[in-house]
Amino acid sequence: MANKIKFGTDGWRAIIAEEFTVDNVARVSLATAKWVKENYEDPKIVIGHDCRFGGELFVETAVKVFVSEGIAVKMAVGFVSTPMVSLAAVELKCSIGVVITASHNPPSYNGFKLKSEHGGPLSPEKVQEIEDIIPDEHGLDLSQLKLDSDLVAVVDLETMYVEHAKNNFDLKAIEDSGLILAYDAMYGAGQSALRRLLPNTKLLHCEYNPSFMGQAPEPIAKNLKELEAFIKKEGNIDCALATDGDADRIGLYNSKGEFIDSHHIILLLIHYLAKYKGQRGKVATAFSTTPRVGKMAEHYGLDSEVVKIGFKYIAGLMVDEDVLVGGEESGGIAVKGHIPERDGIWMGLIIWEFMAKSGKSLDDLINEVYEIVGPFKFERNDLHITEDLKEKIIENCKNDAYKNFGRYHVQEVGTIDGYKYFFDENRWVMIRPSGTEPVLRTYAEAPTMDEVREILRITEETICQ
Repeated sequence: MANKIKFGTDGWRAIIAEEFTVDNVARVSLATAKWVKENYEDPKIVIGHDCRFGGELFVETAVKVFVSEGIAVKMAVGFVSTPMVSLAAVELKCSIGVVITASHNPPSYNGFKLKSEHGGPLSPEKVQEIEDIIPDEHGLDLSQLKLDSDLVAVVDLETMYVEHAKNNFDLKAIEDSGLILAYDAMYGAGQSALRRLLPNTKLLHCEYNPSFMGQAPEPIAKNLKELEAFIKKEGNIDCALATDGDADRIGLYNSKGEFIDSHHIILLLIHYLAKYKGQRGKVATAFSTTPRVGKMAEHYGLDSEVVKIGFKYIAGLMVDEDVLVGGEESGGIAVKGHIPERDGIWMGLIIWEFMAKSGKSLDDLINEVYEIVGPFKFERNDLHITEDLKEKIIENCKNDAYKNFGRYHVQEVGTIDGYKYFFDENRWVMIRPSGTEPVLRTYAEAPTMDEVREILRITEETICQ
């Protein structure tokens, strides 16, 4: 019996050579091809891979399957970021986009992401339709299928993306501002694009390394110690950007080598786009994001909405409504005027343009945000625990078993996606199992980082006993 392939929060992911195999990629590709043919009269698929091991092999496997089904394919040359494929889905008028990537997951993983014709994640309903028709066996002789077909066109998605960015940003203002900027690609797929856009940027880990030096390419503080050390050693870096393996998530550092989380980045983007650029639209954020986003939206007279975790829910709103900023705690953020897709490089360019145009430091701009919503700190803790303990904790959450966490008393519980325990308007903790990794995540916000860590420690002690 073939293993059941399931799509998680953002695509299907599995360990290379265990479940992520050529045969299983062919099964998923066949279902994708059948679905596209059923839903489009003249189907066309754009596909690319990031820097992970086997990317080219898995793309070739998928392309062979698509061609065997008579589908025209636009195939990226070399590694590309997820936003490059999403942009191409729109620009090349494709029915669907496919990215062979496991995003920020450890190097042993690879994955299969599905992108819509709108340039963002395919809706959960449509992903489910594809998942439901994945066959137990693909029934194809892959060795006999050919790549050299009139149906296959090789495309340069990176150049398409770079030109698109040049048309949307005042790169000269950034270059002429005197700002000294750094970029850590985490050995991921953004490495060449940023070099082409802002050649004077100081670069880290912008080489091809499919193992990511053994580090999961997720742009969070614990994974970016070399970037932090570089900023502190250099002493003159104004701001540093980091992106994940497929360059759709952002990490940011100030001039002191302090990590700036996604909550602050989302607030900065709303502040810049609404106040400085006069733009309007709804603000959409995932459930794990700070409630201060709602306060910022209200300050500028903007509607706001909180959705389930998974960028596909934000993307769905961006396709159907006028959304100014859509973002999630994990570093995936999108803005109006681009594609309804997370894009780490794009968000970094907005922040750098904000700094260049205002003549202010990142800390100055964050202080402007604090004047509106108040100062706060945030941190996430991933608990690697047994499946039994994880299920027990979630069952306790469902049964409303947690009335307090140490000295912190629960005033209100949010349950849109996971369990968010509010202690007062400035303090909360959230518990939720990951949709892409075997971990239980805990998130906390408080006025100081010391208190954030105290809340996370007490939460772990309370739930893991």
